[in-house]
This record gives sequence, structure tokens and C-alpha cells, in this order.
Amino acid sequence: MTDLTNRTVMITGASSGFGEACARRFAAAGARLVLMARRFDRLEKLKGSLLVPVHAANLDVRDRQAVEDFVSTLQAEFSEVDILINNAGLSLGLEPAYEADLDDWETMVDTNIKGLMFFTRLILPGMVKRNRGHIVNIGSVAASYPYPGGNAYGATKAFVKQFTLNLKADLFGTAVRVTDIEPGLAETEFSLVRFKGNAEKAEAVYKGTKPISAEDIAEIVFWISTLPAHVNINLIEVMPVCQSFGFFAIDRKE
Repeated sequence: MTDLTNRTVMITGASSGFGEACARRFAAAGARLVLMARRFDRLEKLKGSLLVPVHAANLDVRDRQAVEDFVSTLQAEFSEVDILINNAGLSLGLEPAYEADLDDWETMVDTNIKGLMFFTRLILPGMVKRNRGHIVNIGSVAASYPYPGGNAYGATKAFVKQFTLNLKADLFGTAVRVTDIEPGLAETEFSLVRFKGNAEKAEAVYKGTKPISAEDIAEIVFWISTLPAHVNINLIEVMPVCQSFGFFAIDRKE
């Protein structure tokens, strides 16, 4: 296992769900943390509960200039990022493509794709220069398995998968690692955000199931990040036991 006591872990979307759980898991191992989220009140509360050095920032990953300013002004203690966890992301709506809100699509593209690209492009040169580091992208099984209403969200996560694989190609000859983790049904605030605060709809998604927890994903992120330095996990696809694949849909008409 890699000693993390002198390592810096940067996590986007750290105020809840996978991001918060990852922060707690890496803090338990003694890592320094750089945490970002739009809900700064939650982030401040999280920071206060962690017994390691933490730099917390109120930041929207969609704002390229803000991201560039943030990364360029990091204090020396936090500036050499060893592990970047691109976690910030969301899904909005479950309508078919011909009824979907175009603003929702744009928000998903700006967050799930552009935000991930901004941070990767800004943090990666330092990793390559130091010849160590790990980019961990949080994708989704929606990247591979379409479902009604998944349209733009699934497409953004397909980008995450392909971008991760292409990063691995670009990093050939370096010791920098890159991984795409693709969760299936997971009980976080994901559905609450998708249904824009409708708790009843969100709760119905998980009724009668035992979904993946945020802590499950955090443990996977921690595991792949602390493997021997010569081991790179390219992709992990993870579902709860209760989830599987559907049959092909066939519209039969007489």
C-alpha cells in the first residue's frame, strides 16, 4: 500500500456523495486534501470534521476562468497534486430526447465533460513533470448501456470513458496512472438532483433494492489509488448485485 501521509488528493464535487466519501476515506489515511464544491457550507462542515490539512474552495467546475485561477494560486503545500478525483457531475431529467430541456443538456455537458477536462488539463502537466500521479475519473455504466431518458447523460459518460482511455495512450512512457470508475445503481443525491428535488421520485428509484453506497465507491477509489505504482487499473465497472442488464426492446405491431 502507498503511504499517503505526504500526498495531496484533489476532489471535485466533494460536498456530498462519492466526493465526500472519498474525502473521508483519504483523510483517514492521512492525505492532504484539496476539496471543491458549489455548496460551500457543506464543504466547510466537512473540512471541520477532518483531521488533516484541507484546502476547501467554493468553485463551479463549469467556470473555466475560475478553475484556472484556483489552480494557479494554490498554496505550495497543496499545489503538487498526487491524485485528482474528477467526481463533479450530475444528471438532469429523464425525459426522452425529443422532450428534454436543452438547458439541462448543456449543464450536463459543461459539468460532466468540460469541468473534467479543465481540471485534467491543468493538473496533468505537474504529474508528468514529477513522473507520478493518478487521474481518477468517475464515469457511469450509462457510458456503455443506454436506457430511456439517459440520452445526454449517457453520452457525457461515454466521453469520460473514451477520454480516460485516450489519456492512458498519451501517458505512455510516464509513470502517471489514469482510471475510469463506472458505478451503476448508487444511492447518493444523484436521483434527487436528477428529479430536481422531488424526494418521492428519488426514493422510488431505490425502493426494494440494496444499491451501492458512496462509501463502496470511495473504497474502490482508495484501493486503485494505493496499488503498487506499476499497476494501472484502466476501468472498473461496478453494479450492485440487484442490478443487471435488460433484454432488447422490440416494439411489436400487428
